[in-house]
Amino acid sequence: MASGQAAPSDGASIPTATGPRRRVAVVVAIVFIDLLGFGIIIPVLPFYVRSFGVSDVFIGVVAASYSLAQFVAAPALGRLSDVHGRRPVLMLSVGVAGVAWVIFGFAGEIGTIGGTTLGLAVLFGARLLSGAAGGNIAAAQAYIADVTPPADRPGALGLVGAAFGLGFVFGPAIGGLLASDIAVSTARSVLPAFVPVTPFSLPSFAAAGFSFVALAATFAVLKEPDRRRSPRGRVTFVTQFRTALADATLRPLVIAFFLTSLAFAGMTVMFVPFLADFFGYDATAAAMFLAYIGALGILNQGVLVGWLSRTVGVRTVVRSGVVSLFLALLVLAVSPLAGTAPLSVGPDWATAGLLVLLAFGALASFGNGAITVGLAALVSEGATDDAQGAAFGVTQGAGSLGRTVGPPLAAAAYVGVYWSPFVAGALLLIPVAVLLRR
Repeated sequence: MASGQAAPSDGASIPTATGPRRRVAVVVAIVFIDLLGFGIIIPVLPFYVRSFGVSDVFIGVVAASYSLAQFVAAPALGRLSDVHGRRPVLMLSVGVAGVAWVIFGFAGEIGTIGGTTLGLAVLFGARLLSGAAGGNIAAAQAYIADVTPPADRPGALGLVGAAFGLGFVFGPAIGGLLASDIAVSTARSVLPAFVPVTPFSLPSFAAAGFSFVALAATFAVLKEPDRRRSPRGRVTFVTQFRTALADATLRPLVIAFFLTSLAFAGMTVMFVPFLADFFGYDATAAAMFLAYIGALGILNQGVLVGWLSRTVGVRTVVRSGVVSLFLALLVLAVSPLAGTAPLSVGPDWATAGLLVLLAFGALASFGNGAITVGLAALVSEGATDDAQGAAFGVTQGAGSLGRTVGPPLAAAAYVGVYWSPFVAGALLLIPVAVLLRR
């Protein structure tokens, strides 16, 4: 995954186990394995919630619970990685994620035995636990910053983003396959009777398995980077945010992380219902479109954004990303006007609406990738060497807060006027452009 990136600095040896590129590749692989488990759950989560016989409102609330826990945990995990090391924090978090996915898989069985309320409580608890473990991205980004020179960080951080993209390409596909009738029936024939096998639990257990693989990989091959440890004592969650918001360099970046995450999460949570309502997409078709966006994300965050950052500068890339995401959200809002009738030439599935959606996907993928990677690079530049984890933790926490607030608001807005969450998201990007004008 590290191939094709910037050449190593003088004296560095690519094949060595301690070379920066090799260590970056190891972290990226661990993030990918971890995110693969997360991606597996995406296509089954709405149907899992519906299996409890509750309102669709709970889908948005369950989605928000993950981000809420991540919001609280990311700064703490980032700070812990500054004090106690990146490796132990990564090991702890992926191990906890594995346990959380196991509990998540048993929630349906618990609901059958103990009632809907208890089952939902277990489901929410598992999502909160997995969300807290998901705060480890701050430690992963800090590790990247530790082992790469500043000039190469946008490209290296872009590989972490590419790992996210890979997780969202392969994860949903694997989840959909494991939820199929043939996979469930096969699993029931080979697994012990005490293991509940359903279209929801089987993907959950697979996600747990991938997290435990990430734990084993972290233990076996990841080395703690050589760096200066922070001698400071305990710092509270609130203090970290106050410090970041008081810093003239970090303050606009924290706010930008929040607003862009708010806009993107609002769009994301209502995207699949939007595809179903206006384009007639079922779960399989929606998963294929998400895979298309994820594949573009791999290209954008793994290659294009890093190259552009070295060529035109990080701030220019971030500004371009804001414009691209702004246009994407507006295109999505008006896409139903294109209609679903087949084009005059080509197969029946080739419609004007599909072409508009493909354009939206390209714009959204580049915009999100450029903003995410570019802001992370700017955060790394603005933080001292002994506070990289804390800085990434605060900004990731701000992003998680946006992903917590965005889904419920977007769902409520969508019920009123379908295009309102997309237009509102575009408007939220205007102050981001102002914050990044320097």
